[in-house]
Amino acid sequence: MNILVVDGQGGRLGRKLLESIRKNCPDASITAVGTNSMATEYMMSSNCANQLATGENAVIVACRTAQIIVGPFGIATADAMMGEITPAMANAVASSAAYRVLIPMNMCNTYVAGVMKGSAAILEDAMNHIKELMEKHA
Repeated sequence: MNILVVDGQGGRLGRKLLESIRKNCPDASITAVGTNSMATEYMMSSNCANQLATGENAVIVACRTAQIIVGPFGIATADAMMGEITPAMANAVASSAAYRVLIPMNMCNTYVAGVMKGSAAILEDAMNHIKELMEKHA
């Protein structure tokens, strides 16, 4: 299973996702793409990704072969994350044939109703869903 983790800003969420995916799905092929070099570097320090890249074109290319795309809700929203998500990036994520597991975040002028900020239960729910997807495709 080819899993793509996309994150921006400081890469904190991406790193948490990488560590959790690697722990729970050790055989997964994981690609991590940061929208900026700081996010990529922080995700790289987890030593959990098989491949890493940075930038708009890396997101676009990685979305072509991903089977699951994981990241904050904003990766599918143009101009999200303080403008780090370009319209081309958002389109690549949204139009990919991959299954998307998006983490809701109440940030950057976006409010997702029903979401409590910083809830660990959200990450746990996302990971459980990824594990289910892995088991279905095993």
